[in-house]
Amino acid sequence: MDGPATTRRAVLAGTAGALAAGTGCLGVSGARSDAVSILAAGSLANAVENGLRDAADHPVRAEARGSARAARLVASGAKDPDILSLADTALFDGLDADWYAEFATNELVLAYTTETSGGRRVAAADEWFRPLGRPDVSVGRTDPDLDPLGYRTLFALALATEHYGTDADLRTTVAADSRIYAETQLISRFETGAVDAAFAYRSMAVDRGYDYHALPDAVNLGTPAFADRYAEVAYDLPDGTVVRGAPISYGATIRRRSPAVREVFERHVAGDYLADFGFGVPANYPRYSAHAPVNIAE
Repeated sequence: MDGPATTRRAVLAGTAGALAAGTGCLGVSGARSDAVSILAAGSLANAVENGLRDAADHPVRAEARGSARAARLVASGAKDPDILSLADTALFDGLDADWYAEFATNELVLAYTTETSGGRRVAAADEWFRPLGRPDVSVGRTDPDLDPLGYRTLFALALATEHYGTDADLRTTVAADSRIYAETQLISRFETGAVDAAFAYRSMAVDRGYDYHALPDAVNLGTPAFADRYAEVAYDLPDGTVVRGAPISYGATIRRRSPAVREVFERHVAGDYLADFGFGVPANYPRYSAHAPVNIAE
């Protein structure tokens, strides 16, 4: 790969490393006390840090967490951000949020590196799942108890088992031997050679310039036409919440209203930067749930 792309990867890896080493805090656009705080899904970390922060007129103080964990932190009162932005709109059901805006879509892919023999084996596979579970191929995923990417990976493996008619449940043969990382660390594991492949959002692979296998529509959780099939799989979160498979959609809500918060929120859910970072933005997005304030949804 040429120099500019390598440099961009190094910058992104540094951002991910800082997140992994610290508390999940992103940069602050200014140190003023009036900075708008946003608690965002880990998969939004780079877009918020390097897209929203530059697009907003007001300073932004951002923190990235796995969405399931972020929702629990807000529900318990441990975190109280001005804006909460999650990778699964279903997680708002357990919060005191009266409304949210759906603002981006995504799909699951199997990203891989061609810098390792295991990664090249994945790259050459006619069917993406065949090399997975082999002792010479390492696979990364995220914790299903902490973020939607984790439980969506299990959903995709269950759906793939049915779609391909495999003899064994791929959740057992693949997930049991995979390595679990925080969402903000996952793709950066390619940089260290820790994994050969990883289940990731398409936005994560595109943003970082990694090769990937696209998954079938019946498996990737990114195709609305397959919503009924996706709904056949479910996962129980530690707090008792049951999440079901559904087309991937990101949602955000305002928890504390002010002109500055509204401006940042509007840039967040309707900004051109989202497509630049690999997210899908349908023509009818952002779209608002019931009870959204008129001056926000208009």
